[in-house]
Amino acid sequence: MQTKLYINGEFLDAENGATLDVINPADETVLATIANSSSADAQSAVEAARHAFDHGEWPSLTGTQRAQYLYAIADGIRANFKAISEMETMDNGKPYPEAEWDITDAADCFTFYGKLAEELDQNPEEEVKLGDARFTSKAIRQPIGVAGLIVPFNFPLLMAAWKVAPALAAGCTAVLKPSTQTPMTALWLAKIAHEAGLPKGVLNIITGGGSAITSSPLVDKLAFTGSVETGSTVMKAAAAGIKPVTLELGGKSALIIFDDTDIDAAVEWTMFGIFWNKGEVCSATSRVLVHEGIYDAFLARLVEETQKISIGNGLESGVKMGPAVSAKQYSDVMSYIEKGKAEGLRLLTGGKRPAGFDKGYFIEPTVFADVPTDSALWKEEIFGPVVCVRAFSTEEEAVKLANDSEFGLAGAVMSKDRERLDRVARNLDAGIIWTNCSQPTFVEAPWGGRKKSGIGRELGYWGLHNYLTVKQITDFNSDEPWGWYLD
Repeated sequence: MQTKLYINGEFLDAENGATLDVINPADETVLATIANSSSADAQSAVEAARHAFDHGEWPSLTGTQRAQYLYAIADGIRANFKAISEMETMDNGKPYPEAEWDITDAADCFTFYGKLAEELDQNPEEEVKLGDARFTSKAIRQPIGVAGLIVPFNFPLLMAAWKVAPALAAGCTAVLKPSTQTPMTALWLAKIAHEAGLPKGVLNIITGGGSAITSSPLVDKLAFTGSVETGSTVMKAAAAGIKPVTLELGGKSALIIFDDTDIDAAVEWTMFGIFWNKGEVCSATSRVLVHEGIYDAFLARLVEETQKISIGNGLESGVKMGPAVSAKQYSDVMSYIEKGKAEGLRLLTGGKRPAGFDKGYFIEPTVFADVPTDSALWKEEIFGPVVCVRAFSTEEEAVKLANDSEFGLAGAVMSKDRERLDRVARNLDAGIIWTNCSQPTFVEAPWGGRKKSGIGRELGYWGLHNYLTVKQITDFNSDEPWGWYLD
């Protein structure tokens, strides 16, 4: 178990000796005691990344050369697949099969960006056509520099891969800061990168304090996934240094279900859209709009199936929903549920700690119906296993209700009418739209939101371009004097 900071190719204790206990959310025991970085540690990590970029070989390697390291990291993840998956479950609380999905995707993410790194060698520059024959011009792509990467607690290793892999593929050096609640697999990534022979300072990983990442003038690019409030702080820090930022923030995504949809399919995707990963998903379709023609039948089936969900320690066979990630998250989610009860909302199922669990941050999957649009439960991100359902009568009403949100990360629509699916998908004001499903995520496709859900896109080649800067090189190739000062 790796418990130390990883700075400039070395595993180090915190500069001041400080430590941090990592809690297993299933039983509230201490999973590990790790180094708790100070601002000085964070600054050392930034300086190591800066030196590796300015004076090391990494930015000047070909994409094909960098790809070999990315492939080695992917292989290292796969070689430790079971142990890392178990650690992710113990650290985050998610069921083990879901952790396996995440770790598989994390390895595949490094492989994918290794391939894109190789493709950079095939198209290193682009000719720019000009209107003046005396000049030729080209655009070249270069790594942007030092990247500060901050990831959340809900998909610990996967979110790290989403940022680290494209940053390294582009030729950047990086400082990664995982959530203090779920740092263990990011620390394992440090071990894997070290064993892959990654040059010193190319990837640095710190746990605990890390404000130097956002405030340091040595950092050229910031990428953050997390809450709107923290994202705003990161954006202010980026603005102070006039540096680019990628933000993937909160969501309150809507799932629209039309009356020609198979109810069993609608219920399954509704449940996956909110109860997968215990609802700790930025893009979760936590607002469900159901056509009035099937509303009652849908609710009956949703309650029936929701009550079948097996809750427990994610390492136990058959468990479909684990605990909230932390005591704070448990408290936050339960406060919303109590607020819904106080508002007199129609609670169909759930809404409490499941029977038989004296330890762990467990919450029953919860369904509220007929939720008014001015309710906090309808408007605000809960980030837990709580879904709000209401009926609609027309397509226009459904789209209006779906778009009436300060968020715009994702949305989904279900119908057998293909033209309607496409029409509604195009009219939903969000960055990610699913039709006849909810939540499938692919490394090849762009990921990101609108409005308060963030700025920029990750994944696919869009993710790689986050870490590249474009330089124009224009040449005057005429023998004629320019002569601007002549009559």
